[in-house]
Amino acid sequence: MPLASISPEERYQIQEMNPFFTILSAAYILGIFFLADSSTAAQIGEFNPYSLLHIPLYGVLTGLLLLAFASKPGTNIAIRYHLAAWIAVAVGILDEYHQTFIPSREGSVGDVFLDILGVVLVVILARRVSPSLWLRPFQGRKM
Repeated sequence: MPLASISPEERYQIQEMNPFFTILSAAYILGIFFLADSSTAAQIGEFNPYSLLHIPLYGVLTGLLLLAFASKPGTNIAIRYHLAAWIAVAVGILDEYHQTFIPSREGSVGDVFLDILGVVLVVILARRVSPSLWLRPFQGRKM
């Protein structure tokens, strides 16, 4: 479903995001960007020769974004998946671009594909598990 065909009611529902997971997602994204130039990232890189940690890193981000969009029962589930996936992929692409400006790092198209793999795996897992199971604790709560 193209995002341009979202009804006004669905747009309103999307704006009602879960505040806790929205803040947590934003903090996670900031952490990805700010830690890219840290000594911790360099140390992890020594034990991660194939950059496979990109898969769980962006999988967790996708999960947080899915929970952030899961604020109200009745919100179109397909839109949640699309928004969470596209935001996570955009963060991955921007992070790799950002790394091209860091002397000790380099941006890699291969890393973007690993980011996308992490996103896709979580979306597939979320779609296979009944939304009522993983959304129930977070729907209808005022935080």
